[in-house]
Amino acid sequence: MPRTRPRRPHSSSSNPRPSYRLAYNVPSDATSAYIAFMQEYPEYQMTWLLDSLRETDYTRLEATHEVYADYMGGALYPESLVKLHSEFLNTSVLGNTHSINNSSARSMRYANEARDAVLSFFHAPPEDYTVVFTSNASGALKLVGESFAFTRDGSYILCADSHNSLNGIRQFATRGGAKTIYIPTTSQGGLLLPEARAILLSNAPLSKDAGTSLFALTGQSNLTNAKLPLSLLSHASSLGYSTLLDAAALAPTSAISLADAQPDAMAVSFYKMFGYPTGVGALVVKKSFLELLHRPWFAGGTVEIVQAPGNIVTRARKLHERFEEGTINYLSLPAVVSGLRMLSAYMPFLPLRLSILTHYAIEGLMNIRHSLSGLPVVMILSRRPSHKLHFVGEQADSGSTISTIFVGPSGERLPNSFIEYAASCYNISLRTGCICNPGGASALLHLQSAMSNFYPGITLREVEDTIGNELGVVRFSFGLGSNFWDVWSVLRFVEKLANERTRTILYQRWSDARYLVRNTDS
Repeated sequence: MPRTRPRRPHSSSSNPRPSYRLAYNVPSDATSAYIAFMQEYPEYQMTWLLDSLRETDYTRLEATHEVYADYMGGALYPESLVKLHSEFLNTSVLGNTHSINNSSARSMRYANEARDAVLSFFHAPPEDYTVVFTSNASGALKLVGESFAFTRDGSYILCADSHNSLNGIRQFATRGGAKTIYIPTTSQGGLLLPEARAILLSNAPLSKDAGTSLFALTGQSNLTNAKLPLSLLSHASSLGYSTLLDAAALAPTSAISLADAQPDAMAVSFYKMFGYPTGVGALVVKKSFLELLHRPWFAGGTVEIVQAPGNIVTRARKLHERFEEGTINYLSLPAVVSGLRMLSAYMPFLPLRLSILTHYAIEGLMNIRHSLSGLPVVMILSRRPSHKLHFVGEQADSGSTISTIFVGPSGERLPNSFIEYAASCYNISLRTGCICNPGGASALLHLQSAMSNFYPGITLREVEDTIGNELGVVRFSFGLGSNFWDVWSVLRFVEKLANERTRTILYQRWSDARYLVRNTDS
């Protein structure tokens, strides 16, 4: 299996300092802004290794002048990772793992190496945990939901600030007769720990051995930026709950030790962690918990013997194989190993780097005012970090996501679709909408009462007509490849919208484009 190492910049100093050199043509005021930034955040130089990564593995950003601010949607892949995997594929013969020939055995060996790498990365004791490869984190969560033994005596408990992939498990709970109970979220997302503990206690299963109640915890909200306390997992387990951790948003930038958190199962997507490959996720799961799950069907690869016609079926001997439906993505799994090795080298520096960039972005956004009225252009809705990090290895109490709404010079809300259009004009990739987290969105936007009036079959247009504006937020999120220039470019873009003339021109272009689309569709 090929191995990847982070590239280091050439330097004669054992303690290299970041250069003020601009990577490509940037206005001269960017240089002074960078110098001021470094004076305010001197700890940033401790993360110089990430600048080396950006300079060598994200050259396409400089070539296209693209500003990527949607890492919560998906990480950007380092170019060396794709090159390494391409070279590996071009020199390897790999076959379907459901055979014993040479190419199949080789694929199985790499798949097992990938399982070991995942367990090692998340500090999951191999005697307790195994890995089931899925198509993504949503597929891993669905695997648990549809296989869990929900009954009328059981319950499914989750926080309102959760991704729809966790919300969707309530369908399986309802089918089994279990009740679904939401832990309320605060106005800035997350939950109140005493309230969560009280809800778990009041709905605790009658028998701790029943395995009929499931508690699902979002490690980090993809919308509100809240990190939820992983200590709730062990608390719920002590009450008799099975526990499930959605770590899709947490794993890309935070160190996770399953030896400490000890959930029964955890779901991740690798493209969110290091960008490549897409279409591969994992359920990192306790073997004892996997034995309690019952698949509602079987497929190729999950069984040894099937009677046809008839009803007899013998499941695969290895636990993880019983849950890997069809053929796993054996061509991509070697890239997972390389990606995890790469990310492990940079992970210690990420929290400090992203803490600094998030603080700088929030401070800058709050200070941008409309040229005419002096009112703020942006309202920050998501949770803000409670403190700055100062050392490599520290962990932040929130993520690097900033959810906002934009307002006009008179305080009126600007349409999200206009902001997205305007951002695209300046080569900025961001995200708008409810981001598949309706509970978090309704909390930030104070729409809980409106949501309580939803009826079966309600459409997005009907909701937006009721609340009087487009639904959702404008989200900026930073990650592995982010640096000062990305945040600086985002702030310059927002300053453009603070200028009356520039904003008016952009708004007219957006209106004209929407008019053409409507006429074309009709």
